[in-house]
Amino acid sequence: MDLNNHPCFNKKAHHQFGRVHLPVAPRCNIQCKFCNRQFDCVNESRPGVTSAILSPAQAMVYLEEVLRQKPNISVVGIAGPGDPFANAAQTLETLRRVRMHYPEMMLCVATNGLNVAPYLDELAELKVSHVTVTVNAVDPKIGAEIYSWMRIDKRVKRAEEGAEILLRRQLETIKGLKARGILVKVNSIIIPGINEDHIEKVARHMKTLDVDIFNSMPYYPNSGSEFEHLEEPSAETVHAIRKAAGRHVRQMRHCTRCRSDAVGLLGEAPSQGLMTALKNCQHLEVLEPKGKKVSHRPYVAVTSLEGVLVNQHLGEAYQVLIYGEKDGRIGLIEARPAPDPGSGMARWKEFAAILSDCRAILVSGVGGNPKKVLSDSGMEVIECEGVIDEAVRAVFAGESLSHMAVRRPFSCGAGCSGNQMGCG
Repeated sequence: MDLNNHPCFNKKAHHQFGRVHLPVAPRCNIQCKFCNRQFDCVNESRPGVTSAILSPAQAMVYLEEVLRQKPNISVVGIAGPGDPFANAAQTLETLRRVRMHYPEMMLCVATNGLNVAPYLDELAELKVSHVTVTVNAVDPKIGAEIYSWMRIDKRVKRAEEGAEILLRRQLETIKGLKARGILVKVNSIIIPGINEDHIEKVARHMKTLDVDIFNSMPYYPNSGSEFEHLEEPSAETVHAIRKAAGRHVRQMRHCTRCRSDAVGLLGEAPSQGLMTALKNCQHLEVLEPKGKKVSHRPYVAVTSLEGVLVNQHLGEAYQVLIYGEKDGRIGLIEARPAPDPGSGMARWKEFAAILSDCRAILVSGVGGNPKKVLSDSGMEVIECEGVIDEAVRAVFAGESLSHMAVRRPFSCGAGCSGNQMGCG
């Protein structure tokens, strides 16, 4: 493992050695005002977008194909499309698998730094050699202008309070990484009218932490974000800021604002073959630890009272919402009528037939008989409550839904016979 072969940390290496980002981290714990994360936007080249979300097992299948086609890959990184440590279980499992199967591969992570501290020792044990931390401000007042909110210890923080906590944790993260011999790059996004006059101060502070390289990264306008009205900083502005920041920390000047599924040399046009392989891998049925399989079925079914939340018992459903990939995005495909009630076990067998192309069904409650029939048909029956979009994305990403688990028993009324035959 030659640490000088990282194309982002060493400009001389970026013409010869490539990187691959494995998109296994969909959730984020911060809402930046400049960000609108379109997970499956295939036409944009910027952080926060990807054409697919993979489970750790699927990511290994994809990585094998990447290395077959591009043997000059020197780095495997995880850069989202959310934050790796808002998805710590998936991130660390993927890193463990890569280290086991490719022991000489460099491992790299890009993060906002909010939730890294609990995992510093594990990163060192896995021999993660390079970490990028995005630090956009070292003044909470400026930070409050950049972030709408952040989820800290299961609570939402806003304004200067949240920005101050974020900064403290970012500095702790950088110190912890350097103490463990891990190379650190800091990204600071140049946001016109917000922090463009503050970047040099960030770089000066990073010098005191012995940061290895600093990336003064120009803001990219994102439609749908709070800052969508801002224009990209001019080349002259970027050059001046990099020159000022360069007085304190060595500058990265060859950044290409990589996607979360970037692969190949920096600046290299995406390989259509690998993009297809990436999309195909998200539907693979792969054997996971303890025998669990990732299904190849393309859809997820949901029962809902109003189409926003998973909040309906299966026995009460008159229709089932079907989610899957459509026009390159995960979204609602259609609504399918549920079988008429009153037929007992036959109803659940008909349900299984109607949903035979669904890998999972999300419900707020389900009886024993329907759960067995649907499970025996190859479908995962998940009892949960919460926002449909979040739950569906978690299923497609192979994530746990334990944080959305139903906390109360379902009660269908005083007249329930309790025979587990369902409400039909």
